[in-house]
Amino acid sequence: MRCARVFMLAAAGALLAASAATGTAAAAEQGDVVVFGTEVTPLTVYRDPHGCQKLPPDAHVLTNHTDRPVTVYADPFCLTPGLTVEPGYGSHVAPGSGSFSA
Repeated sequence: MRCARVFMLAAAGALLAASAATGTAAAAEQGDVVVFGTEVTPLTVYRDPHGCQKLPPDAHVLTNHTDRPVTVYADPFCLTPGLTVEPGYGSHVAPGSGSFSA
């Protein structure tokens, strides 16, 4: 009986450790923010962006391929009130002097 209890506790501990390791690996995979400017310029890709990022001058559409919300701002310093873009969604952005934070 005692041996079975010890085995069950060990199995539960191993299962918790495995799920914690999986959660940590998933959190590390953050994704990209992709910005479309015009048909004649390549996409701008921000890999695992952190902090405030200035958008290219010809930015037109921002898509959020990260695992967390991204906020789009009208100014280049992420200071004005912003629009939240959820993971898997996109937004039109004003060309010129915008920025985003992740």
